[in-house]
Amino acid sequence: MAINKKGDFLIDEIRLSDFARTLGHPARIAILKTLAEREECICGEIVEVLPLAQSTVSQHLKELKNMGLIQGTLNGPKSCYCINWDVLKQYMTDFNKMTNDLMALRPNKTCC
Repeated sequence: MAINKKGDFLIDEIRLSDFARTLGHPARIAILKTLAEREECICGEIVEVLPLAQSTVSQHLKELKNMGLIQGTLNGPKSCYCINWDVLKQYMTDFNKMTNDLMALRPNKTCC
């Protein structure tokens, strides 16, 4: 049986990994683009622009919301979503820092 070793890593590494995993599906990136263009969007409007079923879009919205990248409010039977810009900015800052840290560790010679 496989054992999950995720807990053996630093919290920052886990957090960035979860962020990358969340963005690892093109539908989620398309959802973020749609929300950025419209500033606020009802789930049905997102379904109209994506080639996915409403239930699939809802699952992707749930993943983005669980990561804190979007916020949602219920307005009767409709769910309205927007990007949580502060959270997105923090993830991007952390991701850029990790990239810069990796580049600083890079040896002068190239591999392969």
